[in-house]
Order: sequence, then C-alpha cells, then structure tokens
Amino acid sequence: MEKNRTAPLITMAVVISIIILTVVWMKNSYNGMVGLDEMVKTSWSQVENQYQRRADLIPNLVNTVKGYAQHEKDTLEAVIQARSKATQTTISAAGLTPESLKAFQAAQGELGGALSRLMVSMERYPDLKANESFRDLQAQLEGTENRISVERKRFNETAQQFNTHIRTFPTSIMAGLLGFASRPYFEADKGAEKAPQVNFQ
Repeated sequence: MEKNRTAPLITMAVVISIIILTVVWMKNSYNGMVGLDEMVKTSWSQVENQYQRRADLIPNLVNTVKGYAQHEKDTLEAVIQARSKATQTTISAAGLTPESLKAFQAAQGELGGALSRLMVSMERYPDLKANESFRDLQAQLEGTENRISVERKRFNETAQQFNTHIRTFPTSIMAGLLGFASRPYFEADKGAEKAPQVNFQ
C-alpha cells in the first residue's frame, strides 16, 4: 500500500526536477547567447570606431596635401569620393549579414586603396614629406590602419566564438527557436598578403 502512495510522489518529483533542469538550462543557454551576442556588438563598435577615426583624419590630410600638390587634384578627389562612400556604407550590429559586411568591406577597401595611391603620389613632393603636419597625419593614419587590423581580428574571433556556441548541440535548437543567427567574418582583402606601406620616409 505504501509503495502505491510513494510511486506518484516519486514520479511527480522526477517530472518537477526535469522541468526545473530544463528551465535552468534554457535560462543559462539564452543568457550565454545574449552575452556572446553583446560581445559581438561591442567588437563591431570598435571596428566602426577605428574606421571612423580614419575617415576623420582624411579631411586634414587632404587639406595639408592641397597646399603642396596642386597637380594631384584627381587623386585628392578620388580620396574624397571614396571617403564619402565609405562613411555612407554603415551597418548596425544587428544588421550584420555576409552581404552587408561584404559591401562595407568593399567601400572601406576602396578608401584604403585611394589613400595608398595618394601616399604614393606624395613621394614626388619632398617639401610636403618634410612638413610636420603631414608627417603627424601620416603617423596617425598608419597607427589607425594598425588598429583597424587589430579590431577586425578581434571581431572575427568574437564572431567565431558566438557562431560556435550557437551551432553546438543542444544550444543550436534554442538558437534556432529564438532567432540567433551566425555572424559573418571579415575576409582578407585582396593583396592582404602584402602589407600596405603608409609611411614612406
């Protein structure tokens, strides 16, 4: 008789335990995905900050160069147009898709290429190369390019951590149900195996 009374209690305790464990797992899984998602967003903000820093340096660089290199009008205009396009191509952290990141990277790559062409053309102007403002801007630009590279690497590492987490079973089930999608990665730029030369002193 006593066994018949305890059997339903044991069954109920097992069911309640399973429910509690499931709820705890779901909470921890969700919180883990949210935490990693926030890390991706923060990492993306740092990438954007460095690209913005580069964009902010360009007007000063162009103005400094204008005074010395009147014959480089086309090169300067190419830099200004590329900067305009790059600053208009923005992505929110929530809107990161492979396509949007590719468009962003292309616009930034175009600006980087225009800057490289400008810096190469400045070799013909020794007075400009000797100008303290130009050298300072050149050094800041070089430092910013390095920071961009570091932040892109960090973003890729953070995105990889997030993507691995949401693709791992059984978290992948929760991620699919709650709409957590993989984040894209920065790809190496064409010719990235050759580091760009910004400082020509």
